[in-house]
Amino acid sequence: MADDVRPLVHLVGAGPGDPDLLTVKALRLIQSADVVVYDRLVGDGILDLIPAGTTRICVGKEKGRHLLPQDQINDLLVSLARPGRRVVRLKGGDPYVFGRGGEEAMYLAGYGIATEVVPGITAAAGCAAATGIPLTHREVARSVRLVTGHLRDDQSLDLDWERLADPSCTLVVYMGVGTAGLISQGLIKAGLDPATPAAVVEKGTTAAQRVLRGTLAELEANVARWQVEPPALLIIGRVVALAAEQEVAEWRGAVEA
Repeated sequence: MADDVRPLVHLVGAGPGDPDLLTVKALRLIQSADVVVYDRLVGDGILDLIPAGTTRICVGKEKGRHLLPQDQINDLLVSLARPGRRVVRLKGGDPYVFGRGGEEAMYLAGYGIATEVVPGITAAAGCAAATGIPLTHREVARSVRLVTGHLRDDQSLDLDWERLADPSCTLVVYMGVGTAGLISQGLIKAGLDPATPAAVVEKGTTAAQRVLRGTLAELEANVARWQVEPPALLIIGRVVALAAEQEVAEWRGAVEA
């Protein structure tokens, strides 16, 4: 390959966990890569699709434990990128939805390294579909808001509670297991009905998926009682109740048949 060819890193979304939800392009890039740099939330079923002999580098992050801080991940990508080398940066969900893909793309651009973003099915869309919860529904939810429940360095949640406490909106919280109490308290204090349906989706779209339903007021206690572990999403809004109605309708149909 000519020396003047610009190095390239592919920022690839692995989706919410089910390997069958990978895009065709994501699968093609994974299977043709020279090196794959992946996060902890990329499931084993997807990692199994990486050919033997391909270099794998785990840079996974979880609460209180980072294999590599973000600045070192950025530097690693720069060091790996060179003309002709096929580098895949594999991220759970979509790279541009709470995946720090934008930060990495900007950093790489500062070193003259091009990026191609391959979108993945977001955890919000994948988990909602897998659990039968419609994120929007006429006359029930006119909008969807995706927020992170991750604490800032000063241990506060920087969320606009007044705007989020909208009964006509579906709220999806990423990384909210550890702050479920703060989230429920903030929303209730801002005026959202404590009886608003709330679901916790643990390991959504995978064989280990659990769906735990209750109300906003019960959210903190339920997360503790059910011993929920990441990855998990919180889905808050009236649409959560529609999934239960759908299940009843399907059960009745089976009985009648």
